[in-house]
Amino acid sequence: MMNQTRVSPLAFAAAFLVVSTLALAAQAPSSAAKRKVNSATDLPRFSYPVSGPPSALLLADDATFNAFAMKVMHDDDSVLNGYDIEDKATLRDLYSLKLDVQVLTHNDKGALSTLKTLQALQEKPEAQATFGLLAYPVIEARVASHSASGDAYEKAFHIRFKARVDSLRWRLVQDTVKEEKGSFEFATKDFIVGDVKESIDPAALKSGTIDMAAAETLVSDRFFITIALPLKNLVLPVLTTYIAEHNVLKPDIWEAREVTLTADQKLTPVHIGIWDSGVDTSLFPDQIFTDPDPGAHSPHGLAYDMHGELYNGDLQPLTPEQKELYPKVLGLAQGVNDLMSAIDSPAASEAKKTIASMSPDQVAPFMKQMGFLSQWMHGTHVAGIATRGNPAARIVVAQFYDSLAEIPFPPTAEWANKFKADFQQIGEYFRTNNVRVVNLSWGDNVSEIEQWLTKTSAEKDPAARKQIAATIYSIWREAIENAMRSAPNTLFVCAAGNSDSNAGFTEDVPAALHLPNLITVGAVDQAGEETSFTSYGNTVVVDADGFQVESYVPGGTRIKFSGTSMASPNVVNLAAKLIALDSSLTPEKTIALIKQGAEKSADGRRNLINPKATVALLMQQRTPDSSR
Repeated sequence: MMNQTRVSPLAFAAAFLVVSTLALAAQAPSSAAKRKVNSATDLPRFSYPVSGPPSALLLADDATFNAFAMKVMHDDDSVLNGYDIEDKATLRDLYSLKLDVQVLTHNDKGALSTLKTLQALQEKPEAQATFGLLAYPVIEARVASHSASGDAYEKAFHIRFKARVDSLRWRLVQDTVKEEKGSFEFATKDFIVGDVKESIDPAALKSGTIDMAAAETLVSDRFFITIALPLKNLVLPVLTTYIAEHNVLKPDIWEAREVTLTADQKLTPVHIGIWDSGVDTSLFPDQIFTDPDPGAHSPHGLAYDMHGELYNGDLQPLTPEQKELYPKVLGLAQGVNDLMSAIDSPAASEAKKTIASMSPDQVAPFMKQMGFLSQWMHGTHVAGIATRGNPAARIVVAQFYDSLAEIPFPPTAEWANKFKADFQQIGEYFRTNNVRVVNLSWGDNVSEIEQWLTKTSAEKDPAARKQIAATIYSIWREAIENAMRSAPNTLFVCAAGNSDSNAGFTEDVPAALHLPNLITVGAVDQAGEETSFTSYGNTVVVDADGFQVESYVPGGTRIKFSGTSMASPNVVNLAAKLIALDSSLTPEKTIALIKQGAEKSADGRRNLINPKATVALLMQQRTPDSSR
């Protein structure tokens, strides 16, 4: 899965189904002792038989939906009560589901207790400050007004919501507050229904079941539609006023740290691998590697289709329909970005108008195409960041489709082994063509492969899907690791992920791998403060700018995207500049320099790269033998 920008930060999905029975695919341990959970794969899987399209749930009455939600919460509780879980991100997910169900079923006392538990589980400063921004006022207003609707409830909510917002410290919370405002501005019920028609309905109608992940999405979006959206006209004025009164942008620390190389510095050309969704190489005419003997593939590198077959190209080909839609997607992406940044622009207005005008049946195909085009833009955006300010940079393309759960056929061990051979070819290509640094802004885990199986396989048993996924994941992980090991003189730089979770616990590859020539990167904002989405863990050793980073997309438009996908190539950018200045650097020495030049934040959570300081360290450490 591409660790990509959060073009639409809301995962809008909802599902309704006529449920006759619900079957647990895995039961929590019956003994008093809890079962120790060491990774996400140790958790049980649950399955829910369905009949009818899940998207119909948005029209269900409360009694029908809540009966389903209570059974999902029963399974959620069985995990909380039966498993020893130390991972806070997992606990946050489990208690968030519990909270949503409690609010939906009007268990206000239970919801307040769960809110306090969740509050204690927040780790990032911004998350701690903004946690429960909407939920606390909703529940407190219910208790005060003895109602969940009507004038008294709305008045009580407004007073409490405004007080909570006004008490926030702007410097700490501005990104979250702006995103909250943007979400309310463009969210519609039809948009959510349409998204579910595309993302959940097809698999459910094929298998007759949904898994726990789909059930969680269902509950979350039911909460948004029935609890949050009705308060839109109360929430937006409060957020708009707060932003207007405090809208002083955070200082940008990155411009002062930037290093720009020039040709008169006698640089050594540096081959930079962009292992991603492809690159519009026409945008980088002076920064492209050319293979003197390309054979059957592109002179700029290697490209593989979804089946793992090599073809001649730098960027995935578009259908006529996708080509026609692309300008609209670009405009919508820019508009949503502006909304999330509280920028009142023509693009933002057009995005709101476009989304508001869509029926669910129009949203479904649009979301499918938007998902493809979003990942299609990804590699080019990454390449622009990685090569910025470096005339010695030479892009080497390694293209494949990593949105695994969107591949239309079911995964098999044979498919994984085909890509294992492909990845070995990529590693050897990097080695033989002296590729010094490679960016990998993507990651995969067992859960993603399970999701892929859920969408494409007739297998209804989630425990069986988990076993199949584990086999495929084992091959996939080995393939990625082997590719890196086969190019020991190449530095690989990967994104930590955007799920606000521990990459080691979720077993994301490559982010969870420990290799001497690999470094994993987390994302911070323009002020060097931790983003809400960045993942973390013991492999994440440095952090870089991953918030609203501007770069090219195919065709030449420049646009700002956020994600650890943008942080990782900023470290690639620094590594390539170090190697251009001193070609004798090994991956280990380059990593050591980057870590040595980084600055630890006061709370000890972040290690912010400092290109200027790191280049200065290199100049101090260079010996006569390493100078040219």
